Amino acid sequence: MSVFGRGQAERETALLAELTELTEHHRANSEQYDRILSSLGIKSGEPFDSLQSLPWLPVRMFKTHDLKSIPDDEVFKVLTSSGTTGGGASRIYLDKEAAGVQTRQLGATLQEVLGGKRLPMLMVDTISIIKNRRSFSARGAGVLGMATFGRGHVYALDENDQPDVEAVKEFLAKHGSEPFLIFGFTFMVWQYLYEVARDNELDLSNGILIHSGGWKKLIDIAVDNAEFRRRFAEDTGLTRIYNYYGMIEQIGTVFLEGPSGNSLYCPDFADVIIRNPDTWEEQPVGEPGVIEVVSTLPRSYPGHVLLTEDLGVVHGIDDGDWPGKRFSVLGRLPRAEARGCSDTFSGAVAS
Repeated sequence: MSVFGRGQAERETALLAELTELTEHHRANSEQYDRILSSLGIKSGEPFDSLQSLPWLPVRMFKTHDLKSIPDDEVFKVLTSSGTTGGGASRIYLDKEAAGVQTRQLGATLQEVLGGKRLPMLMVDTISIIKNRRSFSARGAGVLGMATFGRGHVYALDENDQPDVEAVKEFLAKHGSEPFLIFGFTFMVWQYLYEVARDNELDLSNGILIHSGGWKKLIDIAVDNAEFRRRFAEDTGLTRIYNYYGMIEQIGTVFLEGPSGNSLYCPDFADVIIRNPDTWEEQPVGEPGVIEVVSTLPRSYPGHVLLTEDLGVVHGIDDGDWPGKRFSVLGRLPRAEARGCSDTFSGAVAS
């Protein structure tokens, strides 16, 4: 059953009920979260009339506070972000149930473009990134999370982060005549797969590429999403390309690019709200603003309603490849504005 089935009205009705319940759950199980809401004047049991009225946390708070809704002895896995944008690394606490749910829902989302079979998988990374199985970086968590959807994994980089051209050639000789899965972070895919495939005239036409990550390095060399797709198609034959937007603070929730390209879509258990950075009101279609992400998956920590540090725009509603909102990510907020988002909650929680 597709997780891209709900129209926007049905989605918002269902999510409002689930996210209201989750807000109460986290309030009852996280003293810090309860303190945040109380400081904002939000009473326990208070109803919300729309997704837009649910209280959000700045994603940066997970860099500065340990926010979890499970006892310490139930912590199964701790995920950490890269911390590259300053303010340390986010720490996300999962119990066994939460870890299982995020894997299942990620699988259900990706099944939309991968089908039900596990395909041979080319990882555009190094195996050393997943060596520590208890505490992962964001990159390691992404690689390990995606690895479960493939088989016969081959890594395109050696343990010194250098391209292993022979390994890629051997993989294609064995699996290249039938559908295979490729995963990597966007800039690494360009540098270590596209350039290698172009220079060695490798045929990737049966591949299905899932990729994500910042575009800044590629934009700096004049490669945007359309150019990325065009060059892969022309030089390697690869046309089934799906970008996605996600973050470790909502692990398991990914906003997937539709088959037509150039727009991201929300799975049925999630949504995005684009907020005006001055008024925090929801922006109309076509007007850029700060991306808020909501998801019913985070139950072991209060990450169900998050204000990101990214800019985005909704292009349309119920008018694309799949139902719901279709949107794009435009880039990071300027650092000063990002701090401003967090300042909204300053003093709400003791460090």
